[in-house]
Amino acid sequence: MDEAERTPELRISDADRHAVAEILREAAGEGRLDMDELDARLEATYAARTYPELVPITSDLPTSLPRPRDPSAAVERPAATGTPVVRSGEPVKPVRHFAVMSGVERKGVWTVPAQMTVTAFWGGADLDLREARFGAAECVLTVNAIMGGAHVVVGPDVDVVVEGVGIMGGYSGPSDRVEAELTPDSPTLRIKGFALWGGVDVERKRRRDELPPGGKPRQID
Repeated sequence: MDEAERTPELRISDADRHAVAEILREAAGEGRLDMDELDARLEATYAARTYPELVPITSDLPTSLPRPRDPSAAVERPAATGTPVVRSGEPVKPVRHFAVMSGVERKGVWTVPAQMTVTAFWGGADLDLREARFGAAECVLTVNAIMGGAHVVVGPDVDVVVEGVGIMGGYSGPSDRVEAELTPDSPTLRIKGFALWGGVDVERKRRRDELPPGGKPRQID
């Protein structure tokens, strides 16, 4: 919404509150806010009713998100040979999911956007990317787990970079039960965020159409 539309009498929506809360959580994950400051600002955010009440909450924080990598530079590969990357002049829009005392599940055929944020607060997220298409050569998945957790499954040909910060919690993986099979065309999944009394784990599995007879993948000794 444009600044001209943010008049004092205009009331904010839940989506506006969630957007500000996400900025605060990212700032805490980067060390810009301590946990007491985070709690106080989150409380003020969800108590806010109009736009002027939100302004001072993030006035000393960077609020611009990084620009996604241009997906037009990605190379699309047939699904039979691995995880495809979308080749398009239009970027896939960022997606945000909130699991507040609930759950989020994505599996099967879907498109992973260049930027995706999942916030699990007393909840969980189960993201299976083995049959998904990647919206860019590098996709950034921000997972913030607050007394919650997330489980991410990727195929052997996805390069995973884990950069999350654990605060009495942690990030783990990808597991090595299935060997990575990376190529120059492999998409990259960069996992960021913070885990407060929660956990985020990444598991590498074979695609269902690549499993040998019997359904069990070959494991590393």
